Amino acid sequence: MIDVDLSQLPFTLIDDEGRDHVRRSMDIAYFDRDEIIIEMGQAGESVFLIHKGEVAELDPTLPASSARIGHYTAGDLFGAISILNGKSRYRFQAEQECLCYVMPKALFIKLCRHHPDFENFFKQSLSHKARLMTEKRAEGGVTMAGFMLAKVSECMREPLIMDASTDIASAVRQLNDSHADSLLVNTQGEFGIVTKTDLLNGVVLNNYEHTSPVEDVAHFSLVTVTPNQYLFEALVLMTRHKVTRVVVMEQGALKGVVELTDVLSYFSSRSYVVSLQVEQANSLEALAAASQRTPELVNALMAQGVKLRFAMDLLAALNGRIMNKAWSFVIPEQYHSQSCLMVMGSEGRGEQILKTDQDNGLILADDSQWPSLAEDMNTLTQTLIQLGYPPCPGNIMVSNPEWVGTVSQWKNNIAKWVSARDGDSLMKLAILLDAHGVAGNPQLLDSVRAALFERCSRDELLLSYFARAALRFSTPLTLFGSLKKPQHGIDIKKGGIFPIVHGVRTMALERRINATSTLDRLDALAEDGRLDRRFADDLGEALALFTELRLKQQLQTAEASTEQRSNRVVVQELSSLERDLLREALHIVKDFKQRLSHRYHLEYS
Repeated sequence: MIDVDLSQLPFTLIDDEGRDHVRRSMDIAYFDRDEIIIEMGQAGESVFLIHKGEVAELDPTLPASSARIGHYTAGDLFGAISILNGKSRYRFQAEQECLCYVMPKALFIKLCRHHPDFENFFKQSLSHKARLMTEKRAEGGVTMAGFMLAKVSECMREPLIMDASTDIASAVRQLNDSHADSLLVNTQGEFGIVTKTDLLNGVVLNNYEHTSPVEDVAHFSLVTVTPNQYLFEALVLMTRHKVTRVVVMEQGALKGVVELTDVLSYFSSRSYVVSLQVEQANSLEALAAASQRTPELVNALMAQGVKLRFAMDLLAALNGRIMNKAWSFVIPEQYHSQSCLMVMGSEGRGEQILKTDQDNGLILADDSQWPSLAEDMNTLTQTLIQLGYPPCPGNIMVSNPEWVGTVSQWKNNIAKWVSARDGDSLMKLAILLDAHGVAGNPQLLDSVRAALFERCSRDELLLSYFARAALRFSTPLTLFGSLKKPQHGIDIKKGGIFPIVHGVRTMALERRINATSTLDRLDALAEDGRLDRRFADDLGEALALFTELRLKQQLQTAEASTEQRSNRVVVQELSSLERDLLREALHIVKDFKQRLSHRYHLEYS
């Protein structure tokens, strides 16, 4: 019996008896340098597990400079697809002397027949394989399985209830005193819900008096769950109905409220503490103390196998609340309704997990009067620096007058940038397109975004110029075979993240999609029919994989501050499954860039 390590995927998908059978049936084969192990078009007869050495996957139909499409090292598996498909699509050739464990075709087919999950592993899409890696990463605490079994009753809040006749001013005071974002309105046994935004819009936009009854701004179409429903069901309902809270009812009786941040926080007990600290902070000092704990939260979420999309949503929500509270501490209340603080870039898309440079701007109502504006914006910038958000090297901050303006001024800027179509103007359009309001009156941003869509979405020439940046960096598929030393690596931001983010951003601009998150934009493009659902899902999983690999690198080099080091991933340091996923994800990026090139006629530019 050969002593081979079968503790990794896909062998963990078969039982102990099956793994023993594998060990008894495997042989060892030696291959000399440059020896062809499987020829293109050859029928698959064996599955190979590399013990020592390196193997290249080659497409002989391509020029020699681009023929290498894959690279396998110790622990990697190849040959399975050749058996399932009946023949090999590519050539597998030893790049140096190799020792491989060899599994006979008959045994592989038998394992596939008796263990469907084992067979499906080789047929699954990127999204399915990424899910396996996420679940494997869970090491303790609230695992994915634990979350799926958790009940709503385990993380619901006590309801804050008011009589429907209570005036709006009293409702605002109650929300502030309770550090809550919403309250329930009771009118003859029927419940409605009111949020801070509802109250603000009611007074500012709908001209309600402070003495008006709170029921005038309440919503009585509630999304409800029961205490015994699973927590993941509450999350599905929030996603489906595009709400951030559900009301807990049992046999007609009100039991509580579950907020989106509560659901996401349940993945980690420490995340709940951080979010609670943010909500209860009543001074800048307390807010800074809570803000400093977010790196600890990131480590906890990653260690517990939390799906990256959930982690990004939670951190984006927390960062938004931190900035919102900083705004409320620094900016006089009389200016809140006539301005909108927006974050842009990765923060605007909700895709930055670790704190990054400030990327923010301010939109003012056209009739606003704010004598101390410049002084207040400088104070806000310095406050955010104290909270852990460094100044932007490009000076895209509210302390820079260029990124502060009225609605009309912003619309004029858009017209100027669209007309210029130079690199700087296109960059500013992209930055603004990702803007997300975190404080003040969000309808001011809605007005500016509508003008951006009106100017750009039907301008084919502009869209072509705009999309071109997605092809700026090459996809590093052909570099895998030469990454030998730890100091080398591929720039995952240029090669993987940016083409997806900017390509999807371009399509969202064309289709007038309001969502700013790349993953939400992909969902909208799939619903719109602009992208095939499976391809959209795979693009999303590829982006999540690239982001996670970069995050792991950043967490390992927390002391490093250079952009180059933080974006580089050393391929030979990845696990076998991670290398497999990375290879597949980069092929998806290559396919996406070809689609963008065709749609926006970039092959002629």
